[in-house]
Amino acid sequence: MEAPAPAAWQPQEEGFKEICGLLEHQISPTSTTDKFQIWQQLQHFSQFPDFNNYLAFILSRAEGKSVEIRQAAGLLLKNNLRNAYKTMMPAYQQYIKSELLPCLGAPDRHIRSTVGTIISVVVQLGGILGWPELLQALITCLDSNDLNHMEGAMDALSKICEDIPQVLDSDVPGLPDRPIKIILPRLYQFFQSPHTSLKKLALGSVNQYIMLMPAALYASMNQYLQGLFALANDQAAEVRKLVCSAFVQLIEVRPSFLEVGIFGNMVVVCDDADVRSILGVLVALMVWSAYCDAQLPPENLREFLPRLIPVLLSNMAYADDDESLAEAEEDESLPDRDQDLKPRFHTSRFHGSDSVEDDDDDIVNAWNLRKCSAAALDILSNVFGDEILPTLMPVVEVVIIFAVRCINFIGSNVYAFYLPSPLCISRDVSLQEIIEFLDQAVDLDLASLIHIAKLAASGDESWKDREAAVLALGAVAEGCIDGLYPHLSQMVEFLIPLLDDKFPLIRSISCWTVSRFSKYIVQESGHQKGYEHFDKVLMGLLRRILDTNKRVQEAACSAFATLEEEAAEDLAPRLEIILQHLMCAFGKYQRRNLRIVYDAIGTLADAVGAELNKPAYLEILMPPLIAKWQQLSNSDKDIFPLLECFTSIAQIHSLDYGGIKDAHFFFFQALGTGFSQFAEPVFQRCIAIIQSQQLAKADPVTAGFLYDKEFIVCSLDLLSGIVESLGGGIESLVSQSNLRDLLLQCCMDDVSDVRQSAFALLGDLARLFAAHLRPRLPEFLDVAAKQLNTPKLKETISVANNACWAIGELAVKSGSKVSILLRCGPIVRIADKIMAYNEFSILSSLFFLPHPHFSSACHNLQNLRWEMERGYWVHQEISPIAMTVMSCLVPILQHSEELNNKSLVENSAITLGRLAWVCPEILSPHMEHFMQSWCIALSMIHDDIEKEDAFRGLCALVRKNPSGALSSLVFMCKAIASWHEIRNEELHNEVCQVLHGYKQMLRNGAWDQYMSALEPPVKEKLLKYQV
Repeated sequence: MEAPAPAAWQPQEEGFKEICGLLEHQISPTSTTDKFQIWQQLQHFSQFPDFNNYLAFILSRAEGKSVEIRQAAGLLLKNNLRNAYKTMMPAYQQYIKSELLPCLGAPDRHIRSTVGTIISVVVQLGGILGWPELLQALITCLDSNDLNHMEGAMDALSKICEDIPQVLDSDVPGLPDRPIKIILPRLYQFFQSPHTSLKKLALGSVNQYIMLMPAALYASMNQYLQGLFALANDQAAEVRKLVCSAFVQLIEVRPSFLEVGIFGNMVVVCDDADVRSILGVLVALMVWSAYCDAQLPPENLREFLPRLIPVLLSNMAYADDDESLAEAEEDESLPDRDQDLKPRFHTSRFHGSDSVEDDDDDIVNAWNLRKCSAAALDILSNVFGDEILPTLMPVVEVVIIFAVRCINFIGSNVYAFYLPSPLCISRDVSLQEIIEFLDQAVDLDLASLIHIAKLAASGDESWKDREAAVLALGAVAEGCIDGLYPHLSQMVEFLIPLLDDKFPLIRSISCWTVSRFSKYIVQESGHQKGYEHFDKVLMGLLRRILDTNKRVQEAACSAFATLEEEAAEDLAPRLEIILQHLMCAFGKYQRRNLRIVYDAIGTLADAVGAELNKPAYLEILMPPLIAKWQQLSNSDKDIFPLLECFTSIAQIHSLDYGGIKDAHFFFFQALGTGFSQFAEPVFQRCIAIIQSQQLAKADPVTAGFLYDKEFIVCSLDLLSGIVESLGGGIESLVSQSNLRDLLLQCCMDDVSDVRQSAFALLGDLARLFAAHLRPRLPEFLDVAAKQLNTPKLKETISVANNACWAIGELAVKSGSKVSILLRCGPIVRIADKIMAYNEFSILSSLFFLPHPHFSSACHNLQNLRWEMERGYWVHQEISPIAMTVMSCLVPILQHSEELNNKSLVENSAITLGRLAWVCPEILSPHMEHFMQSWCIALSMIHDDIEKEDAFRGLCALVRKNPSGALSSLVFMCKAIASWHEIRNEELHNEVCQVLHGYKQMLRNGAWDQYMSALEPPVKEKLLKYQV
């Protein structure tokens, strides 16, 4: 495939046939050729300069080939251009662009779609200016009356608007207006097109600009809104969904554009019998939800609630054509389909106070009428609370509380309702009798009475209505809990039997609804009746975990995980039976639900903590997990959830650092039994996975598989869990492995998730095995500092957070023997002298100090001496980079409001303090530049050992340069007053000395003047320091 002169490029027949043959084998499901081998050959061809020209030719001109082959060529061309476009010869770039434009009107829509994707990629890489013919070609196609040309141009435009909307809202030399102003009127015209495809593409394109709100869109907003209202009842569900998306975004960005009157129309749409069963109602529902989410004045909506809520309730029953009805019948014996296995993305380890909460309420995740109605009811209940209960209470009180007697206590032939006019109901009660009875009990219209009576009936024909009632109850569980709480006991009595209902979807939704009340069920478990309910719920969910229906299994595991989080150590008495059920599920579940079992096991470990660290429990739990671990290959993605599960289990054995504050006990204890017996094979497997993935990234051919960052991220996080768990117990594993070198590579990886987890592990290792890092410590410090000094800090803020924390840990080796020793009050003064004068010979004097834990902890003098020496060289390694790190941390503290990341600011303040503690002579001359912002950040940190480190650094700086902090004395006092209690006596004394030093230095009323600037609560807290 040698290329002739670029200007006269033509494909050679041999090369054309060979590439087409490879593509045909690649896409053929019946081909016996190794797909990886094909990928290797295509990668080899990519080295030829004109390979992409061949792909463009096949896409645009190979009309004798199948559409699938031409499309495959186009998709490969797209991927190649992402990597090679900017380095291609200009003539080859021009050839590809010249082949793409005529294909905008190709007869086959798949070809048009692929061309649109490639055009968007070229514009991303070269901009509009790099392709001056494109804009005119698109406009020409849009203005034609040919459907293929219009669709092709709209498809390309929609992808440009989605991928790089800003390029159309920028000035282009030679054009009187920005491209967006030229294109928008044409898009609005397509709103009225008889062709659904054009309406959908045009509407989706305009929607991409709502958040950006360019001047052209703002100026034409009335025309845009008119188009949206006209399309709100469009026959095509896809169009109505886009209208819904537009309203939701407009409410978030410019709520003033939508008048209150829209909500009345939305109620009408919701209650329109002609459209109630189709997705058009979603427009109304999601606009209501978006309005509430935007925290706009609820008064505008209150008047519509009595009309809206009954409509929501009526829409929450399963439609006859709902796909879930068929899926719900899937037995556990049916194998999972590939499409059932949703992609799983691991969240990188994060050290700090900010956390991202997962929304596991799958009840609202799909676009259908039932789920969106439930989501709308959920949101409205959170905004209006108990205000919506007068409309709901007929269902909640009559169906949920009272009808349960005839549904679930039918075992006794007659049961009396305790209402103002009691009625005895037996097996043979008629629907009409229930209606007449309810008419005496509550003041309802006939339609509501009939609806409630249907819900109260226990026959098979009404199961969808009963399921909807349970869904409604769960939807309002959080928002209306104040009004529902008095009825909690009755609601639990109603829900528990439904966990065993004959209909799988009722069992499934009952699990979810129970989980929504789990917090309150746990709260009530302190008394006998409440504990009985808690135990029945627990056992009911465990039964459903072993259900034969896949849908119920999934719901039960998710609900149980929620109960685990709420109950925590209250589960300890039931641990054995819980583990038996979970491991039984582990043995019978298929791949999709197996992932949920892993989550439930991990959540259990997090919830009960050290209670799980008992041989009897680990004997139930670990062997099956280890067996599965050994079955999976290093490149099997099913290992991800298992890695995460192991991480949670490993971390239950972590030492509680709170004890260090109290007793200054500073040696990790051997675990003996527990996770330690499984640590070595797990540790070595993680190392192997990281090595194999790094090889795959550099040379996938040699590795035999493609690189996937998730394997490295999960392995790094599990290693962190093992390090936290076993502490010094795995020092031999660390020292005998190449973890240090692998970790440095991960810290320099171009993938931010990998770096984030790598720096978390670096910090964990620094606390325990700083000596192991010593040979490459300068490199670790350098690469960590670079994470704090990047123009893309906001995009990689989690990486910066972990890198910042790791630097602080490296500075003081928090958790190593010496750093904790230095926190021990009786020892600190002698240790200071040892460190200051490098007089290790006097170390033996420490043996005779009367410290309560010292004699047992210092049984090995040589090891302690080695630790002291380590502290000395760490100081030597930190000093050269201290100024660099300080120059990165100070801007973070000074611009904390712009960054809006609490963890990064806290870690920056702590790390700066740790550096100041280790290298006060380096940082003290620069104090006045950062003291104010630093003290403000310190005042926001909760009392803990890291805050102690930071204040030791503060005191060290003040001792070196007291005048440097004078201008920020008020802020320093506020920071000191932020302590609830400084529990470390030595630090407390240091802070006292700092304050008394300033009081002596500031004479002639200057001290009193500073104190007068403090708020009374601050001055009151400073009294404990005798100033």
